[in-house]
Amino acid sequence: MAPIEPRVLKGFRDFLPAQELIRRGMIEKIEKSFRSFGFVPIDTPALEYAEILLGKGGGETEKQVYRFTDQGGRDVALRFDLTVPFARFMAEHRRELVLPFKRYHIAKVWRGENAQRGRYREFTQCDFDIVGSDSAAADFEILLMMSTTLGLLCGEASGVTIRLNHRGLFNRFLESLGLKDKSVQILRQVDKLGKIGRDGVRNLLEDIAGAGAGEKILGYISLGEGDFEKTLEKLTAAAGEGEDTRRLEELKGYMKDTGTGGSFVLDPSITRGLDYYTGVVYESFLDELPGIGSVCSGGRYDRLTELYSKEPLWGVGSSIGLDRLQAALEELSARSGGCSDGSGGGFSGRIRCCDAAVAALETGNSGKAQALAEAFRRRGIRCEVFLEPKKLTQQFILAEKKGIPWVIIPEGETLTLRNIAARENTEGLDVEAAAALAAGG
Repeated sequence: MAPIEPRVLKGFRDFLPAQELIRRGMIEKIEKSFRSFGFVPIDTPALEYAEILLGKGGGETEKQVYRFTDQGGRDVALRFDLTVPFARFMAEHRRELVLPFKRYHIAKVWRGENAQRGRYREFTQCDFDIVGSDSAAADFEILLMMSTTLGLLCGEASGVTIRLNHRGLFNRFLESLGLKDKSVQILRQVDKLGKIGRDGVRNLLEDIAGAGAGEKILGYISLGEGDFEKTLEKLTAAAGEGEDTRRLEELKGYMKDTGTGGSFVLDPSITRGLDYYTGVVYESFLDELPGIGSVCSGGRYDRLTELYSKEPLWGVGSSIGLDRLQAALEELSARSGGCSDGSGGGFSGRIRCCDAAVAALETGNSGKAQALAEAFRRRGIRCEVFLEPKKLTQQFILAEKKGIPWVIIPEGETLTLRNIAARENTEGLDVEAAAALAAGG
């Protein structure tokens, strides 16, 4: 019988150790940043009842969902994002939580969309949300977390610009054109501006709103040239003043207070395609690689939990697209000749998963080798044990291939430490001295 051909579905992929180490390093930094703001982790099932996920998505979202009937005859679907399951979570566990509730959730989601650069059908999202507060302070904390976390990940590789808008302001402009009842359709088409360009969006808008309306809408979303205050003045002149303009003014004040104004741009073309957003919306772009699209996006969704509960809850949040961000950082690193590890900088050479390895000198000596390795681990040195006795030169080559900089060679009562890169030995060391030397390099 012929073996089954090993293959993965289109839009899905395996991660080799070098890639996965980078991903894990990025997740560690993201999680550390989230926790520093007082956010706590949750988790939800990958599989939900289809009506839970599709109650508000509709349109293109429904076409992308992996949906099927399970063995029990239930209509189920894989989550397409982490926000809708979170709304169900809040409705179900509201009485067990203290509001405002600040959560983060890092997990895989699935969408059956066209695979392209940085976009897959299985991908990881890193969500962070505040539920139970309608204040501009909550909006700003999410924006500040976006700026802080992306800054930690990107470092010198690329600056990050966060573009924001307010759906209420845009909706009021549409109402002035007599298009209030078509606002959801129009917002979805404007969200395609970066994908199909101005002419493509104009044609879609005129199909929905009639001849001439497309150009008026495009004129409105082009008012974002200039600084925050001037753009807000133009938008207010076009749409009128309201609670949304006051919210944007308040956010600008917070940006000034924290000295972060340079990271944010008021951009009326930012609308977000999902129709559960009700207030401020935002997307984030790498200055050195804007073509890859938004790497972190979200907004305010004040009525999402109404699907599952009669008790409404205000919410605001954002999500980092880990796969797209990793692809972008790898591309930027390749341009500069380095290798990004998501640590805010770059490095050359192999990904290091271990600091040192204990050489295998003879059969039956693995117990002593593990005891020695444990002594190094207790001193903060990540230490592997080589399993099969081979010539030392072969073990040095193995260490080099694995990116391990030091090999520990037991010799009687002392140790010899081999510097793999320099091809030099330091002899006569005890554990303390060897660990100190390995830690320094």
